[in-house]
Amino acid sequence: MSLLQTILATLVTLGLLVTIHEWGHFWVARRCGVKVLRFSVGFGKPLWMRVGRDGTEYTIAAIPLGGYVRMLDEREGDVPESLRAQAFNNKPVLQRIAIVAAGPLVNLLFAVLAYWFLFIYGVSSVVPVVGDVRPDSPAASANVESGYEVLEVDGNSVRSWSEVNLRLAARVGETGRVELMLGEPARGYARSYSVPIERWDVDLERESPVTALGLMPWQPEIPAVIGLLTEDGRAGAAGIQVGDRVLKVDGEPVADWIELVHKVQAAPEQPLELMLEREGRIVTLTVVPATRALPDGRSQGYIGAGVSPVEYPESMQRTLSYGPIEALVAGVEKTGQMIGLTLDAIGKMIAGVISVKNLSGPITIAKVAGTSAASGLESFVSFLAYLSISLGVLNLLPIPMLDGGHLLYYAVELIRGRPVSERVQMLGLRIGMVLLFSLMALAILNDLARLF
Repeated sequence: MSLLQTILATLVTLGLLVTIHEWGHFWVARRCGVKVLRFSVGFGKPLWMRVGRDGTEYTIAAIPLGGYVRMLDEREGDVPESLRAQAFNNKPVLQRIAIVAAGPLVNLLFAVLAYWFLFIYGVSSVVPVVGDVRPDSPAASANVESGYEVLEVDGNSVRSWSEVNLRLAARVGETGRVELMLGEPARGYARSYSVPIERWDVDLERESPVTALGLMPWQPEIPAVIGLLTEDGRAGAAGIQVGDRVLKVDGEPVADWIELVHKVQAAPEQPLELMLEREGRIVTLTVVPATRALPDGRSQGYIGAGVSPVEYPESMQRTLSYGPIEALVAGVEKTGQMIGLTLDAIGKMIAGVISVKNLSGPITIAKVAGTSAASGLESFVSFLAYLSISLGVLNLLPIPMLDGGHLLYYAVELIRGRPVSERVQMLGLRIGMVLLFSLMALAILNDLARLF
């Protein structure tokens, strides 16, 4: 994945989601008779500007981390008598609520349409068959058996590992029991398991909820064949080549890629003698794995080599696709599920049940945007939908400076019959600024910690 590809994917991601968010505000404002002075994608100095026939300035600015719609408003300057009826602050409170809520709601609508497209296009997935159960895990304590497909999680049917992960993610931090049903649909066999969890702490940076529960997804045997080498990696420097098959490490046979990875990870800065098969010849080389520090303080070895892609058999692949109406229903359900999961995660972070290390900032967004774009259309559209939901939900939180903070003020005005005082609004603005800038700083620190 090139730097240029990452930059382009990030610009497309942020540009698209910011544009549709601000377009929601813009479109409803125009329908309510509010004069729009500027529609800007990005902050800072304009890189491009055009003035429309309606007098609105349309701009693309230098900093693509947001945008804004500037409307005529008596609180921000003098308004001619002839234009007072078009000022935002002079509109009825219900119209102001509609204008402010439109941005986040359009983000949620975009997610529905994105998922609708994916469900028509067809979502590829791997059948959620358990390959192994990790000892000393919650699943092992419930005697969950390997070799069977996960059919239900807490009474909800699942058809892919992605769906299993989402259902389990909603249980992170909780105490109770996860109800699983596994079986073989082809022969009508199914068995239920009640898996105990207690303040289930999952480090989402290091593992998924599936593996944290102790379920190891089935995967085909992966031969220890070098598929790629990173630039300036220890493997390439030692003379290892793409296509080499690793037969032994320090004289011990290597069964597959997973075993090779374990041996390398266990030997940071320790010389390893590799016996390789290269084009029918036996080659012996020595490589010294570099050291990578883990979040828990331990060290792990790596040599800068990747595996060749391995195809899953057709029996283990599944494509989820629907007709237009069914896809729309599925899109609405998926968006609702993701909204609930986002709100649940926010609540658990506030309660201290899950770590704030899971917050991500612009660096992580850029990395994931680039990776998902490189993985194909399905992955990239899915990421756009997820990020659009996050943007919509976060903007609806009742925090001053966000759309949700304005909606809170207007709700109070609707109930009381008069606006919230300027003094209270300014106090809320200061609190909101401190809170948002603190969260942004924490997210960026988390990004940097993931990098280094």
